[in-house]
Amino acid sequence: MNILFVVPYVPSLVRVRPYNLIRSLADRGHQVTVFTVWVNEQERELVEQLRQYVYEVRALPMPAWRSFINCVPALFSGEPLQASYSWDAQLVSHINGHSPYDVVHVEHLRGARYGLQLKANTHLPVVWDSVDCISHLFKQAVAKSNDPVGRLRSMFDLKRTEKYEGWLLDKFNHILVTSPVDKEALLSLKPADNKASSISVVPNGVDINTFRPDPIIEPDPSTIVISGKMSYHANVSMVMHLFHDIMPHVWAKRSDARLLIVGQDPTREVQALEAHPMVTVTGTVPEIRPFLCQATVAVTPITYGAGIQNKVLEAMACGTAVVTTSQAVSAIDIVPDRDLLVADGDEAFAEAILILLNDSNYRRQLGDAGRTYIETHHLWTTSAERLEKIYESVLIRSGEPQYIDN
Repeated sequence: MNILFVVPYVPSLVRVRPYNLIRSLADRGHQVTVFTVWVNEQERELVEQLRQYVYEVRALPMPAWRSFINCVPALFSGEPLQASYSWDAQLVSHINGHSPYDVVHVEHLRGARYGLQLKANTHLPVVWDSVDCISHLFKQAVAKSNDPVGRLRSMFDLKRTEKYEGWLLDKFNHILVTSPVDKEALLSLKPADNKASSISVVPNGVDINTFRPDPIIEPDPSTIVISGKMSYHANVSMVMHLFHDIMPHVWAKRSDARLLIVGQDPTREVQALEAHPMVTVTGTVPEIRPFLCQATVAVTPITYGAGIQNKVLEAMACGTAVVTTSQAVSAIDIVPDRDLLVADGDEAFAEAILILLNDSNYRRQLGDAGRTYIETHHLWTTSAERLEKIYESVLIRSGEPQYIDN
């Protein structure tokens, strides 16, 4: 197939879903063209790296000032800020009814407007990958975020986003999400007169060749690792919760426990945690796998979030024992105490960490089971095969919305 993939941010090892789906589709023999926007020179360099995997890349600059200007009209239109944040009409304005593509794949709420434009100007079938239900995420942020500014921003955009996501449900040939939780959250927004297009769950995978156990790396004793993009509000809340509410219980019994915070663009409040003698904040690292492999235990005590938590899957793929919360694994079919440890509540989470710090055999058992789970359930090739069948189905019924499936 000749596939046009429109992504409102540069696919990369941080934006793992579009990056790995694009690469997997190209590896399966499809001709993939990527339209995207870049924010800074670092992202522009990532665009150049992407070119080696695909047929063509069209990338336009989207500096922060442009996103701000995009959002100003949305303040008064009633549309969510996310719908306009990454918009540049030039990215798709040259695509018309004579397009060479077979199917269009548009990612995220930030990309939905591109999909609407292509539906209006062409006869191409458009698949919208919502990824997560953004209003579901905002609702949690309003209730649980420790960032007052972020909480107000989510509160401002929540009702707008709920209405807009519900309105979008019959605008595309097919809709994708990463988890059953997000599918149900989206369907709950459906207006009474909206006959929603079919919504399919295409879960995130893991590149098991990149994220794998490394027998050469000797795990550091008593090292706890937490990873993720450290400018993302949900990750910042998670890290602050870990440091302030959980680690004091751990340090009370294991004063030698070292906390390693790994991920790009840490906020000032995250960087400030390094003042503690047992905390290290790495900032951007060339590769996250060595940090996961060298840790005694990986933790993800999320306070709120949506979709599949890639940070959990990546640590499991590395054979590192994981402690997480029930919310973090609500979208995946794991067996607690076999594949990883699940604990809710500050003291319970700290106790789970202590169990693994003190029991090397159990750590090894969980790590091996976690790797096996990933190899069985979360390969990107499997997700790409599922996506390929969805494309085929919309091509068969091109121009006709499909309806809700199971």
